[in-house]
Amino acid sequence: MAERLAVRLGTGVVSADALQVYRGLPILTNQPAAGTQLVAIRELSEEMSVGEYAALAHEAIDELVAARRCAIVAGGTGLYLRAALADLGVPARPAPGARERWEAAYAADPQAAFAQLQTLDPAAAASVHQNDRRRVVRALELAEAGASLTAGQDRLWSEDTRRPTLVVGLDVTPEDLSRRIGERTREMFERGVVEEVRRALQGPISRTAEKALGLRELSELPADQAFERIVTRTQRYAAYQRKWMRRIPGIVMIDGGRPVEEVVDAILDVARGR
Repeated sequence: MAERLAVRLGTGVVSADALQVYRGLPILTNQPAAGTQLVAIRELSEEMSVGEYAALAHEAIDELVAARRCAIVAGGTGLYLRAALADLGVPARPAPGARERWEAAYAADPQAAFAQLQTLDPAAAASVHQNDRRRVVRALELAEAGASLTAGQDRLWSEDTRRPTLVVGLDVTPEDLSRRIGERTREMFERGVVEEVRRALQGPISRTAEKALGLRELSELPADQAFERIVTRTQRYAAYQRKWMRRIPGIVMIDGGRPVEEVVDAILDVARGR
């Protein structure tokens, strides 16, 4: 749909997918064949932060708007989508080794680490649970860098965008969504995702890249079990996506169960009415 919409508008597509930025997993991350920006721009060994992505996305969008008057941003990573569309004030990456140091501190004594967070950033401590290791560690490294986990949270789902923006959500029935997830997973296996993951794991994998849905299952389980686990995890992730999508102020929901060209026509009708 995004590709067809871009053709109709004479512009390009910018990906808002946290895992499509990586080379080496085109099947697992469902990368488009060509023409989408910010796809396959990092090695699997490299980390990718939201701040780095935001800078690249803003540049890509600005270039498309300047040359072709508009840009299409498409993807299912909520934070990346907002980072592409708005100025979130994402803090810079903490100093090298900071995360490992705070993770070690949390592993040694979670209560003491949380108490330190309460001292360094009381607001962040009030917004996370002591047992949420990932968020406590993130809050500590941000606090040490002079930033806060709570900074900009109210803006994450605000109406503020860098440019006039129409946000469209594609809505399909739960039954259709479940069917599509099953078909998509089956297609991955038919295209050789097992061998793709095997090759990818022969080299180093960054903390960011290893979050690719299905990577762990395909590396640890027999193919039939991996298939079932990936379907289940994808269904859960889809439910999470639907939840955050509906929190976006001003979003226009479009019936995504129709043929692609009909969906594109519906989106263009809404855009013309703005």
